[in-house]
Amino acid sequence: MNRTNRMTNKADPWSVPVTVAQIPEAGLHRDIEADSAEREAMAEAAGLREILSAHAALDVTPKSGGRVHVGGHVRARIGQTCIVTLDPIENEIDEPIDLIFAPPEQIPELADLVDEAVESGTEIPDPPEPIVNGVIDLGRLATDALFLGIDPYPRRPDAVFEPPAVAADPEDHPFAALKALQLESKPPGSKKPGKR
Repeated sequence: MNRTNRMTNKADPWSVPVTVAQIPEAGLHRDIEADSAEREAMAEAAGLREILSAHAALDVTPKSGGRVHVGGHVRARIGQTCIVTLDPIENEIDEPIDLIFAPPEQIPELADLVDEAVESGTEIPDPPEPIVNGVIDLGRLATDALFLGIDPYPRRPDAVFEPPAVAADPEDHPFAALKALQLESKPPGSKKPGKR
């Protein structure tokens, strides 16, 4: 699954670009936090009532062959609507991030390695994400991870769905339609045959 392409047709609301060529050999650590305008734009893109906070702690480490490992987590507090009671509720998100980025020209070769792992039955590694124009956008990566952590069916812990009570209709039984047909087919004035 390509996480970096999940948000389309909109500018990235939370953008924190890191130029790969400027990452030190020892790697770097970034703590990033979305401001109120970024949170508002993310909430709109995700269809949420609001995002109260969004923070990511990420370690960016260069690997051999121009690849880069990004690991860490994103934490957020989001406002949603309970699907049972329609009350406003808040939920916590804590999503791990563990991705490898590679130069675009390496992606087909690395994808082949993933295919070989599938065929051989060994553990399947995640395919790498492409490094776009020499940059990795940590904000976009954190946004995608946050969106993955959203519960699509949020509900209050004490919310219980109870279907509406429906009174039993005497005309609503399995043979009601047959009875109606029988009554329609009798000529007027006819009587039931008596017992002999």
